[in-house]
Amino acid sequence: MDNGADISAEAPVTVAGIDCGTNSIRLKISEVRPDGTTKDIVPRLLRVIRLGEDVDKNHRFSEAALQRAYTAAHEFAEVLGRHPVDGLRFVATSATRDAANRKEFEDGIESILGVRPEVIPGTEEAALSFLGATSVVPRDGLTAPYLVVDLGGGSTEMVLGGDGKSAPATKVQQAFSMNIGSVRMTERHLRHDPPTAEEIAEATADIDEHIDETFEHVPAGKARTIIGVSGTVTTMTALVLGLKEYDHSMVDGVRVRDQDVFAIDDKFLNMTRAERSTYKTIHPGRIDVVGGGALIWNRVLARISEAALADHGEGIDSFVSSDHGLLDGIVLDYGMRLLDRR
Repeated sequence: MDNGADISAEAPVTVAGIDCGTNSIRLKISEVRPDGTTKDIVPRLLRVIRLGEDVDKNHRFSEAALQRAYTAAHEFAEVLGRHPVDGLRFVATSATRDAANRKEFEDGIESILGVRPEVIPGTEEAALSFLGATSVVPRDGLTAPYLVVDLGGGSTEMVLGGDGKSAPATKVQQAFSMNIGSVRMTERHLRHDPPTAEEIAEATADIDEHIDETFEHVPAGKARTIIGVSGTVTTMTALVLGLKEYDHSMVDGVRVRDQDVFAIDDKFLNMTRAERSTYKTIHPGRIDVVGGGALIWNRVLARISEAALADHGEGIDSFVSSDHGLLDGIVLDYGMRLLDRR
């Protein structure tokens, strides 16, 4: 979408990005400057809509899920009406890729926002997540290559960047998207409250199979720094830090030891939903799926460390938590492309 504004060569562009995933939908409106820096116009908005509810089983969006998405889109349209932009990009990911009735969803969103959702492949999702995470994470003291892990509701991406010598540290070298996420693992395996040991074992085997496949495409053992993005990662980081309520400024850029997050992940995986709901740190829309996400995060961290140990004789015992990822990449990438068109 283009509002036809007359933009000078030195002026920034104002763009909006919408990231519609399996569990949540988010809006970001920012100025993007020619030097690649950004400035948020309004605080980013997040609504948990569970668009991917039962998509893994039925391969269709339910009517209730579509209505939740449309309600959020109407709210976003009101915000955009108060903050004119030079362009808007709506990106849909895992659940929409898998839904047979995705055209109904796309038509409905277009009628509300005036822009059609772009259903991007996992490889592009991975690249945009890497761009968003590495564009803002403080790199002082961090060693390349960076491995960005974006753990979503329906899919999880692993993206390895350059070593900073033969290839820029911010340039994607290999990427792969796994068809596992917090919602999928919960619906597919963790059916009891709390999950049984057998269900956890089945989910773990499923996760490991996907990691095995990913390692055939991404040499994760070459990584020196892991950057974790997504609501699951930042929520578990907030719990490690003992925050009573979620505060993005406290979890963004923090380095967390694996052993600390392993303990927290296991604790919340084995809690009942009612027990998890007493923690204000966890968004209400994540309470029933955060255990599935925590299990994925545990296995990903452990397997990457094992691969690093095999590759260069030293495991990775920590990760950097980032509150920036796909949405930031959408906005930055789109803004720079608009600037290039001047």
